[in-house]
Amino acid sequence: MAIELRLATLADAPVLQLLIEKSVRVLSASYYSDSQIASALRYIFGVDTQLIKDGTYFVAVSDDTIVGAGGWSKRTTLFGGDQLKAETPDPLLDPERDPARVRAFYVHPEWSRQGISRRILSACEAAASADGFKRVELVATLPGEPLYLTMGYERMEPLEMNMPDGASISGFRMGKNL
Repeated sequence: MAIELRLATLADAPVLQLLIEKSVRVLSASYYSDSQIASALRYIFGVDTQLIKDGTYFVAVSDDTIVGAGGWSKRTTLFGGDQLKAETPDPLLDPERDPARVRAFYVHPEWSRQGISRRILSACEAAASADGFKRVELVATLPGEPLYLTMGYERMEPLEMNMPDGASISGFRMGKNL
């Protein structure tokens, strides 16, 4: 089936939230425990409406169904949905000295391993480059790390993302020159 990329709209947010939950619960199951996944969905993973408002969040659509999503940011936040952020928009990055952020990649499990994340990531990198950024950085979860490695990203450091309930998930801070 044909998959089209388009920018997300705020009207997509409810569908994106369902996609995020399904993606994380299924595709992270062999990397994190059920309690880690539940905690991460509560405290970290969710829709980031600032990405949508900034026009930097893409959705992959097949037959009017959103099957994947991901974006980039020109703001300081490195990861996390609305539930992790303050009420005010985070500050803008300076493309001359700061790397853009690659953020919030999720694919419906039935659509995984079909090149959707690669297409979205390529679109994000092209858009960040067109906006003057020379480098991108991200936080990869364990299920996402292999994709980023194959797309030329390098591990910068391991990370533990600690949550208020005491749970944590492991990942890597990664980067790539554009």
